[in-house]
Amino acid sequence: MRKIKFIPENTNFPFMKVRLMALMLSAVLILGSIGAFFTVGLNKGIDFEGGILMEVGLEKAPDLSAMRSALGNLGLGQVALQTFGSDTDILIRVQRQEGDASAQEAAMDSIKAQLAADYGENVSYRRVEFVGPKVSSELVIVAIEAVIAAVFAMLVYIWFRFEWQYSVAAILAIVHDVIITIGMFTITGLEFNLSSIAALLTIVGYSINDTVVVYDRIRENFRRFKKLEVSDLINLSINETLSRTTMTSFTTLLALGALYIFGGEVIRGFAAAMIFGILIGTYSSIFVASPILMFFGLKHQKEEEDGGFAGAERTDAEIEEKN
Repeated sequence: MRKIKFIPENTNFPFMKVRLMALMLSAVLILGSIGAFFTVGLNKGIDFEGGILMEVGLEKAPDLSAMRSALGNLGLGQVALQTFGSDTDILIRVQRQEGDASAQEAAMDSIKAQLAADYGENVSYRRVEFVGPKVSSELVIVAIEAVIAAVFAMLVYIWFRFEWQYSVAAILAIVHDVIITIGMFTITGLEFNLSSIAALLTIVGYSINDTVVVYDRIRENFRRFKKLEVSDLINLSINETLSRTTMTSFTTLLALGALYIFGGEVIRGFAAAMIFGILIGTYSSIFVASPILMFFGLKHQKEEEDGGFAGAERTDAEIEEKN
């Protein structure tokens, strides 16, 4: 069987020649995302805005699509449904209603009346409560802390594995991906909730993995080609890992595309964020994370000064075999 290859062997795309244009494009996207965030704002979901929480038990597993449609027609705004524990246990979340506590009580009564009309007396309410702004603000703080902790952990990991230039460049690429992905949420109006935070953290992990693969090849080529210009060496390294990068992104996008099309409304926002994040992460590993090393004075080092290169030395034959 023939191997599937999107990129032919021995490619020599001049990535370094267009690095300034790519970085200018990234700067425009970042500024646009920040501007949209402060002018348009995120379409925050129930997790961050507060709302009504109801745990409902039924005798038989319901049709979630039909239940979501029925509750959505009540005019209460965003309605999210999910099963927990078993197929007969349903968690209903409805956005916070305009007004005081009486408005929330009226919304709860509307939901109960609709469920009674659809399922009769076979409905038991395990929990009915209102999540106020205080709880929502705590979720926002925890979500921000999670993203910052993930980025900091990546900084430490890259710092110990490579030199400081690699670490700073990788973190800038991650921040680039996160900001532009948040900008996508702002511009498209997709609901931003805890699933979106999970998508952001997954994108951070994917992006850093892709970047480390390219960085590892750059480090190997620094050992092999001690007189090659740094820009040419980085360009060579990107081209050598290009086939792997594109194939990994393609196979990941296949799975995410299936989730987006067949996963249903609940998971569609997560899948959309992941698809965009994989595309922007692949772009940043090629056009941001590697070219930005040039601005930090990365250069050849003498063998005896090469303490920053972790890992065992590899022979030219081993590197050729890996290529």
